[in-house]
Amino acid sequence: MRYSGFRLLAQGLTGNRGWRPVWRDPEPKPHYDIVIVGGGGHGLATAYYLAREHGLRNVAVLEKGYLGGGNVGRNTTIVRANYFLPGNSEFYSHSLKLWEGLSQELNFNVMHSQRGLINLFHSDGQRDAFARRGNAMINQGDDAILLDREGVRAILPYLDFEQARFPIHGGLYHPRGGTARHDAVAWGYARGADSRGVDLIQNCEVTGIDIEGGRVRGVQTSRGPIRAGKVGIVVAGRSGQVAAMAGLRLPIESHILQAFVTEGLKPVIDHVVSFGMGHFYISQSDKGGLVFGGDLDFHASYAQRGNLPMAEHVMEAGMTLMPMIGKARILRSWGGIMDMTPDGSPIIDRTSVDGLYVNCGWCYGGFKAVPGSGWSFAHLLATGRHHDPAARFRLDRFARGDLLDEEGTGSCHNLH
Repeated sequence: MRYSGFRLLAQGLTGNRGWRPVWRDPEPKPHYDIVIVGGGGHGLATAYYLAREHGLRNVAVLEKGYLGGGNVGRNTTIVRANYFLPGNSEFYSHSLKLWEGLSQELNFNVMHSQRGLINLFHSDGQRDAFARRGNAMINQGDDAILLDREGVRAILPYLDFEQARFPIHGGLYHPRGGTARHDAVAWGYARGADSRGVDLIQNCEVTGIDIEGGRVRGVQTSRGPIRAGKVGIVVAGRSGQVAAMAGLRLPIESHILQAFVTEGLKPVIDHVVSFGMGHFYISQSDKGGLVFGGDLDFHASYAQRGNLPMAEHVMEAGMTLMPMIGKARILRSWGGIMDMTPDGSPIIDRTSVDGLYVNCGWCYGGFKAVPGSGWSFAHLLATGRHHDPAARFRLDRFARGDLLDEEGTGSCHNLH
């Protein structure tokens, strides 16, 4: 069913009795050309682009729970392309271009809002760093505007500019940055993949990976064995566990990143705002809730919940930046399992097992990368060649020392 204003009006006038299911609920087939393990944003986008761009429809997405039940629904929904160094900058630039036409492409409103993103700086050193970043973004073909103190005040008058410890000196403005609706992204890609013949199989946990003679032959699942020509692992924070079924040890650690949302408030924050001295970032959803987050919890974990000391740390940063939010009531919080690589950059590559591919290590960048990740991983699975914007996301870079350290933080998972 194609969605349109006319369709919405017609259904409203007839009691909404004509809507069809958004996707099928098929039984697993005994064999697929490609099996995607993981029914989150990246896995669903990969399946969609395999079908749309490469004409591969004998594809299955296996999800142990329900589609979109992992990190794609557990984040702060920020979309941006303000990366600095080659290797990351061209990839996120490509992903943002896909975001900009995604609702029309999928015939599904993903609520992509390019409300603009402002990274604040609080010292001369930070100003210089953001000036270099802005120039690199412009050279990449993206947009960046360096704002002085009064330029920020004109856009964000509600901030605390006079605080003694972290006075606001200015900000780097990325007008094309913004947010999107996380659930809608998963649903839109799922609907698009299903309509092209991809099987989306929920409640189907992968319990083993079949390997014969150094080549993947399929997977064992809670719903029986499934043979496959190729298998792609796209399970975010569980990547290390699933890869271990094939005897692989990935260079990642799984950490928890918390996010929070307040009660609904009248419109007050028009942009996405990032605090340069507290790793605090905030925006306001279409429902009125303030959505914000901060640092990782700084200990490895597979629990989808965070600890209270980090929650307190995030609240402190928010109050330091904008005391006006102090009386807002927290409605809920959640935690996503982040698979962190040593250099803070992702992995899209084949493994040492023939026919087995991995897409992981997205650290903080997983949501905004969904379209670009799906496109690039589908290209690799279909052609055996790396897509140019993701060409440096190789698994062997850790052995070669060719790290993509975006922050200059070094090889420390928890500092990225």
